[in-house]
Amino acid sequence: MEQKQVQPINLLRYPSAWNYLSFPSFPPRKLLKIALFVKKWPHGSRAGGLERHALTLHLELAKRGHELHVFTTSPPNSSFPSYPISNLYFHLSKPTSGGYLDQPTVWKQFQTQNSTGRHFDVVHTESVSLMHTRSRNLTNLAVSWHGIAYETIHSDIIQELLRSPEEPQAQALTERLNKVVNEVKFFPFYAHHVATSDHAGDILKRIYMIPEDRVHTILNGVDEEMFKPDIAKGKTFKLKFGIPESRTLVLGMAGRLVKDKGHPLMFEALKQLLKENDKFKERVLVLVAGDGPWAARYRDLGTNMLVLGPLEQARLAAFYNAIDIFVNPTLRAQGLDHTLLEAILSGKPVMATRVASITGSVIASTEMGYTFSPTIASLKKTLSKILDDGKEALEQKGQAARKRGLQLFTATKMTAAYERLFLCISDSDGDGNMDNYCRYQGPLK
Repeated sequence: MEQKQVQPINLLRYPSAWNYLSFPSFPPRKLLKIALFVKKWPHGSRAGGLERHALTLHLELAKRGHELHVFTTSPPNSSFPSYPISNLYFHLSKPTSGGYLDQPTVWKQFQTQNSTGRHFDVVHTESVSLMHTRSRNLTNLAVSWHGIAYETIHSDIIQELLRSPEEPQAQALTERLNKVVNEVKFFPFYAHHVATSDHAGDILKRIYMIPEDRVHTILNGVDEEMFKPDIAKGKTFKLKFGIPESRTLVLGMAGRLVKDKGHPLMFEALKQLLKENDKFKERVLVLVAGDGPWAARYRDLGTNMLVLGPLEQARLAAFYNAIDIFVNPTLRAQGLDHTLLEAILSGKPVMATRVASITGSVIASTEMGYTFSPTIASLKKTLSKILDDGKEALEQKGQAARKRGLQLFTATKMTAAYERLFLCISDSDGDGNMDNYCRYQGPLK
C-alpha cells in the first residue's frame, strides 16, 4: 500500500528496492562525471545480462546529460559500436588472457581521465570489473553484483541432485564455500554495493556483513519502449516463421541453451510430455530463441519445437508478442534474468524455477505466473497446468505481470534509482543536511 511520507528518510538506509520510490523524471540540476568499469561492452545479440545492464543503464544516464567514461575491453574480431552521444566516451584496452580488464592499464587510463578537467563524481563497476585492490580507497564507488557465490550454492545443490550415476561427483560445493569466505573478506573494500535482487541484498547484509547503509537494492530494468505489447508484431512474427494457428498454446524460451540454464531438465520434461500426453503434443508449440549445445537436441523433438537461433533486440521484442507464456528453466540462483523482465513488460505471464531471486523479486504471486521446483516431475506438472488453464487465464496473468513490470522493471525506473544513488554518494555532505540527494521525501510503498 502506498503511504504518504511526511518526514524525509535517509536513502542510504532504505531497506527495500529503490524501484518502489518515485524520483523526478527530469534531469537533475547537478550533472555528474561518471566512470564505468565493465569487462565487456555488448555487441550484437549474444550479450549476457551484466553487459546488457551496463548498456541500458549507462546509455540512459548519458542521454540525461551526465558525462560517461566507459573503461572496457576492445573486441577481438569485430568493430566497436558507435553512438551519437557527445558526452559518452570509451577507453578501450586489450583484455587479459582470461578475458578480464587488465587492471594496471585501465587504472592508468582512469587516473588520466580523473586528472583531466574535473575529477570523477562517482565510479561504478559491474561486478569485479574493477578489482578490490584498486577500489579500496574510492569512497565514491558503487559496485553492482549480478551474482554472488553464496547464491550459487543453491545452484550447486540442484546440479548435484540432477547428476546421473554415471557422472563424476563435482567438487563445486567445497570450492564454492571457499569462494564465499573469500568474498566475505574482500567485499568490504568496495564502498557501496548494489544488489540486483531483494535476496542478494539480504545476503550482503546478513551473510557478508556489509553495513546496511552501504547496501542498496536496485532491481534490473529493461527498455519499456522496446518491450511492450504489440499484437501486430506478434502476428507478423508468426507469419514469418510459419507458426500455424492450429497450435493453441505457444511457449517461448530465450537465452543460452546450456546446462546451467536448465535445458537438460526442460528437454527431458518436454520429451516425456510429447510422448505421454496427446493433448500436449497436439496443441503446444515451443519457440526457442538462442543457441548452444541443446539447440540440436530440441530440434530432434520434432515439429512441436521451433529453434530460431539468437535474435537481436527488435526481433526478440516481436518474439515475446508471438508467444502465450515465457518459460525460464534456469538452474542459476543468482542475479535477475533480463528475459523474464522483457517478457513481463511485453504483457506475458512467466514460468520459472523456484529460486529466491525470482520468487522474491519477480514472480511475487500466482497472479502473474508459475514457479516450479527443479525436477522433471514438477516441471511436467506445471507445463500441464498451463495447458489446462488455457489462453484466457494466461492473458489475465500477463496483464497482472505487465502492471508489476511497469511499476518496477523499466529502464526508466532503474536509471532514476541509480542516478539518485550516484548523486547521493557523490555528495560530500551525504549524511548531513536534509536537502541533499541522500534525503527522500515522497510516497513510500
